[in-house]
Amino acid sequence: MAMKIVESWTGPGRNDADIRRTEVKDNAAHPSSNKYAFEHWYFDAHLDNGYIVVGFLQTRELVLRKPGVELHVYSPDGTRREIIVHYSPEEATASTTECNVKIGKNYAYVDHGTGDLPVHRVYLAEGDLEFDLTFTNEVPTWKPGGGYTSYGDQDFFAWVVAAPKASVTGTVRIGSETFEAKGRGYADHNWGIGDMKRLIDRWYWGRLYVDDFTLVYANVLTQKKYGRHESRPLMLARGDEVVLSTGDTTLTEGPAVFDEVGNRTYPSWIRLQVPGSVDLRLTVQRVIHAHDYLADVPLAGSAILKPVLNRLLGRPGYFRFSSTFDLTVTREGRAHHSTGTTLHEMVALK
Repeated sequence: MAMKIVESWTGPGRNDADIRRTEVKDNAAHPSSNKYAFEHWYFDAHLDNGYIVVGFLQTRELVLRKPGVELHVYSPDGTRREIIVHYSPEEATASTTECNVKIGKNYAYVDHGTGDLPVHRVYLAEGDLEFDLTFTNEVPTWKPGGGYTSYGDQDFFAWVVAAPKASVTGTVRIGSETFEAKGRGYADHNWGIGDMKRLIDRWYWGRLYVDDFTLVYANVLTQKKYGRHESRPLMLARGDEVVLSTGDTTLTEGPAVFDEVGNRTYPSWIRLQVPGSVDLRLTVQRVIHAHDYLADVPLAGSAILKPVLNRLLGRPGYFRFSSTFDLTVTREGRAHHSTGTTLHEMVALK
């Protein structure tokens, strides 16, 4: 019997005709005692000096189901730094009424201030990396429909985009160097229940900013035994207003390219289309981060075990791409065309 998969669009179909404002508690913690529960808050900032910084606060991460933090730095010269630290459950707290999470000395919280849009304060410090940043929303918080997709009777995946587009200020320390940070950022929040490596085949995620438009998208494909169901949420904002919230997208993948570091293929380009509204093509120029998840398994790199594990488990991997984009947005009968460069991600679990 096929698994029943339900998306939570308000309708009609895979659309939100009524684009609702999210509630403050949507970006709060959603604790669960289920052993397959997970939850994290994600922040990234593309700074004017060419650096990209990424941070995670996780009350239960996807592999060990433990609290932890991650700090990643992508430098203008192409080098990358990352620090990942796990904590005990006693060292993690999170509010169930609003975004206010603390793991060790690291934290993120929402400051509602006096305006209509939220402000998030984020502090992450591990080893010789330190991010002290303020994310000031320029676009309202968004979620696709009710914000979740259910897989069967118990498993589900929830997604709220706390900051589709934000101005970022603060400081960043890398080693002995501290500099003022100014740029543009993004923040989201995921939680759910389920063994994702058993359920999900692959997913894409990205966002881009052009002229007056903000675009955020994801595409999640289940494994063959679960019907190869695609969840395809996409948000389009114009200025500070969300004008399109839909799952009525189609994805086309270009020819596959093999990456030695990731130990698997990725598509040379992808195209996302919403009939009459959005046509986006992303062409990969450079892989800036590739990771073979099996490399984390002891002895998995041996010449004897690696082919066996690939046959049994596939080639799970993560990619962050630097790509050129060609975007056409059609609103009220007028086509707006833009080109440029952006970052986007792919996770493949088979």
